[in-house]
Amino acid sequence: MTVTMNTADKVLKTAYLDVVSEYLDYNANAFLSKIKKTTDNVWGKEIKKLVKAGINGGISAGSEDGELPESYANMYNEFVIGLKNLYGTIELSDKAIRASENKSGAFTSLLNEEINSLMHAANINFSRMLFGDGSGRLGSVSNGNLNSFVTDQPQNFIEGMPIQFRDMSGTLLHDGKVFRVQSVDIPSNKVYVYGVPTWSLVEDFDGSAYVNNAYNNELTGLMSLFDRKVGSVYGVGKDTYKNLFPRVKENAGTISENMIQAQIDEVEERSGGKINFILCSSGVKRAFIDHLSTYKRNVETMEVAGGHKTVSFNGIPVVSDRFCPKGWMFLLNTDDFAIHQLCDWEWIEGEDGRILRQLENKPVYRATLVKYAELLCSRPWAQTAISGITEA
Repeated sequence: MTVTMNTADKVLKTAYLDVVSEYLDYNANAFLSKIKKTTDNVWGKEIKKLVKAGINGGISAGSEDGELPESYANMYNEFVIGLKNLYGTIELSDKAIRASENKSGAFTSLLNEEINSLMHAANINFSRMLFGDGSGRLGSVSNGNLNSFVTDQPQNFIEGMPIQFRDMSGTLLHDGKVFRVQSVDIPSNKVYVYGVPTWSLVEDFDGSAYVNNAYNNELTGLMSLFDRKVGSVYGVGKDTYKNLFPRVKENAGTISENMIQAQIDEVEERSGGKINFILCSSGVKRAFIDHLSTYKRNVETMEVAGGHKTVSFNGIPVVSDRFCPKGWMFLLNTDDFAIHQLCDWEWIEGEDGRILRQLENKPVYRATLVKYAELLCSRPWAQTAISGITEA
């Protein structure tokens, strides 16, 4: 069947939706593919989950004719967090649609191009969110010079990305103007943007760059659990309930097998869980491989879900991700993570049931994909990390 404007909605529903959902949920990212998706614990616009800390207090030993042990209930804490609104859009100009109407398969090719672009952009953004703190922060900003600045996390910036600048209090700078990333120079940690921010107004600027319109609206990623600067997660204060949150070995320096194993042993003995997945930056993975090579150890490899091949540590996959913060290694039990969602990916439909809708006063048609979801770790204390690793 030749796809035209009249049949595009049906094709987006029946053909493209399943492909996009499968890719975004299971194939876009190795860590994401290990996380279960569920509608459990979703109450209205929030996720509410009771988590048990410690053990039942009603177990004891006694004498033959002594009193039985008292019953002590399990201790619980409640995690509460709102669902995040995740969107993806495609746009088709009226001119492009009309130009393809009389060509066999041209409209299908036009849709394919937009869908592939959507999946690529979603892959990048959702993978980045997994390592963030939910704020939409991309990285620090310093040494502003005309249309460039230096950042501590250049891997988070992508050409074409719309960004804004905020100071340490979260206040928008440059009158809230949106800049687009022109290019990224990873070796020099420098980002170039279209337009010239008024750096002279922030000569001593100590702030950050954020994704446009994403401030405090992104998924609650790993750094929300591991970063000490994040004071509370899931409505629970870290200082008040220190036993609920992960411990981090800081300023690690040179990576070694003993260092990794010691961290795994510590968290497994404390939590009773099992580490089954290791995430790190590419530089950390190279340092780990160099360590094995130095001591003439064989580099074990394995394949994880989604067809991703990687090295392993005692049977645990060690997966590098471009968005993992520099010098970090996360040691995780993926069984403790879940994407809690109101529904899976769906197209937003108008009152007339149409998916592709013309933008007001513009010769452009837009379709929007949506998912209301949040990432939640039910046992943060069963995870751990190493930071400050010297990269290779």
